[in-house]
Amino acid sequence: MVTVVREPASYPIFRRNLRSIEMVTAELAGEFEAPVYGMLAVSRAIDAMDWGDLPKPTLRLNGQPQDESAPVLLWDGEWEITWVTFRDMGAAFMVALLGIYILVVAQFSDFRLPLVILTPVPLTFIGIMVGHWLFNAPFTATSMIGFIALAGIIVRNSILLVDFVAHARSPERPLVEVLLEAGAIRFKPILLTALAAMIGAAVILNDPIFQGLAISLLFGLASSTALTVLVIPAIYVALGRR
Repeated sequence: MVTVVREPASYPIFRRNLRSIEMVTAELAGEFEAPVYGMLAVSRAIDAMDWGDLPKPTLRLNGQPQDESAPVLLWDGEWEITWVTFRDMGAAFMVALLGIYILVVAQFSDFRLPLVILTPVPLTFIGIMVGHWLFNAPFTATSMIGFIALAGIIVRNSILLVDFVAHARSPERPLVEVLLEAGAIRFKPILLTALAAMIGAAVILNDPIFQGLAISLLFGLASSTALTVLVIPAIYVALGRR
């Protein structure tokens, strides 16, 4: 739904949140059902229009406009729900990462090591984007939930490698040798953990609501599992050379 906030006129118009408004509603269907596609199309149409002496409407994604002297196009409805959902989940994700960082610092007594452990978390986004592209599926709120859930699984895999290296490392042994041994020994439990979660996610792959969650778990785990055993040793080697 689009809420157009404009200067009060002489004829009756709607009012909402103490603002004079005119409401324009529409429904999206077909290949592009997410509200952002309709928003982009409307934005392009407004930019392409010749407004002449009329003021061009200002686009606003969230919040009430403070000035009614000029027309403002305020997106509402499904977009408002999407905005609030992703905003709150993003904040929760940041809190979760901070909690993981504090716990890992307490365990290993090192402020740099948690950064190594958390590095594979954003790498899951590579697999998630590829999975949504292959299934031609939109990135929904359930997809974001799957991305947040992956953080705990991926951190657990990283800790398996880091913990092995911390116990096996010694001045007598080269760091590269320890890292190769850690990858060879810890790869099996890392792979089994990923496969267990992927099999569970495959059950809901065709669900119309939780398909995004399943895609995130399946492809995010596949990419992050492969990258974890490569990225963690590479970062370790870089830090060891410093």
